[in-house]
Amino acid sequence: MEDAVKTTEPPLCMAPDPNPRTPDFIPPANACDAHCHIFGPAAEYPFAPDRSYTPPDAGLAQFKALKKILGLDRAVLVNASCHGTDNTVILDAIAQSDGQYRGVANVDDRFSDDDFQKLNDGGVRGCRFNFVRHLGGVADMDEFHSIVERVRPLGWHVVLHFDAEDLLKFMAMLLKLPVPFIIDHMGRVPTVNGLAQQPFKNLLEVAKLENCWIKVCGAERIASEGPPFTSAVPFAQAVIDVAPDRTLWGTDWPHPNIKKHMPNDGDLVDLIPLIAPTKEGQQKLLVDNPDRLYGFGT
Repeated sequence: MEDAVKTTEPPLCMAPDPNPRTPDFIPPANACDAHCHIFGPAAEYPFAPDRSYTPPDAGLAQFKALKKILGLDRAVLVNASCHGTDNTVILDAIAQSDGQYRGVANVDDRFSDDDFQKLNDGGVRGCRFNFVRHLGGVADMDEFHSIVERVRPLGWHVVLHFDAEDLLKFMAMLLKLPVPFIIDHMGRVPTVNGLAQQPFKNLLEVAKLENCWIKVCGAERIASEGPPFTSAVPFAQAVIDVAPDRTLWGTDWPHPNIKKHMPNDGDLVDLIPLIAPTKEGQQKLLVDNPDRLYGFGT
């Protein structure tokens, strides 16, 4: 008699805060949330069978309502790994945005040139690779380099989601990337280890590269304390000091895989004037930088 095959369901994510507050900070016109997700609804946009987690439904209508509360006009929708390489959920949202949304897709080497062109025509401007352990670990590097070369003619960038310590291992690869690249969530560097920790020093060195962009978001992921996550502020400030023209900010709504402190997105918006205290700095972080990378004005 054969042993029964054991199956386990992927863990369920916490739902986002159902009562986002209106922030005190008023973002400038055309401010962009440069890192956020749309999840389902699963009945319309099914999640991938091999996903590592199951999020709650957090669809376009809920997303639009949040953006109105926060005072953010533009958005970059990053297709999360729970949707696999089916990018329909972000393409449909972009198509309904009147040019206010762009996308970052999940792709693999099965995509044809026509597939890439359709994504580009639909408003996608980059693709993402997860290197973090809880989402599967290191990408297939042969496939990674192949895809980089294929998206290069489209003018795309690649988004890299690292664990902090892996910045050291992949430094040589980062130095040689022939396309613009973004490091998510400040490399997930834990604030508890201080500004002098080696992974953060490496992040600042990489940030000096002309093709490197850093997202100064994910405060709720790296902070050593709960809300309002202010221990992340000096880290974001240090990144902006190194690369003021190549930094982006986002909410990461609806905050997949948060284990402890689910943020209120109004609190995250109110970190912006701490991270970028001047009007000029806020304009760069929220409007000019994302516009230059994603071409909202074209």
